[in-house]
Amino acid sequence: MSEQSNSLMARSKRIALIAHDNRKQDLLDWAGYNRETLADHELYATGTTGGLLSEELSLDVNRFLSGPLGGDQQVGAAVAEGRIDCVIFFWDPLEPHPHDVDVKALLRIAVVYNVPIACNRATADFILSSPLLAEKYPRASQPLEAAEA
Repeated sequence: MSEQSNSLMARSKRIALIAHDNRKQDLLDWAGYNRETLADHELYATGTTGGLLSEELSLDVNRFLSGPLGGDQQVGAAVAEGRIDCVIFFWDPLEPHPHDVDVKALLRIAVVYNVPIACNRATADFILSSPLLAEKYPRASQPLEAAEA
């Protein structure tokens, strides 16, 4: 059995923003509404979504590859390495995606490493409005081996 490890999220969070094609406008609308709050954090996004967010909101956004080209996997790796504190992923569960296995892997890895992940606007609103977002937060995470046991 693996030991549980603890890490401390800083007051300024590293937030990954992802949206499937049918949800990009929803994410842009949400991010525009929450621009002031998002500006206090370090933003990351996959491919096109990052470009749109940066252009429309005039915010610095660190960009990963496009989701189908490995961006979802890059975000998952960053979560596992402790480089992402929160994921906002407006995904479209009603459309087939060629990289669906990558999406499921990202969802799983966020749960394994106890990283908050919002898959819709309501959950994203709750996360962004939480007083914990602006506080240091001790995050207990379990190694992947423990989750597979």
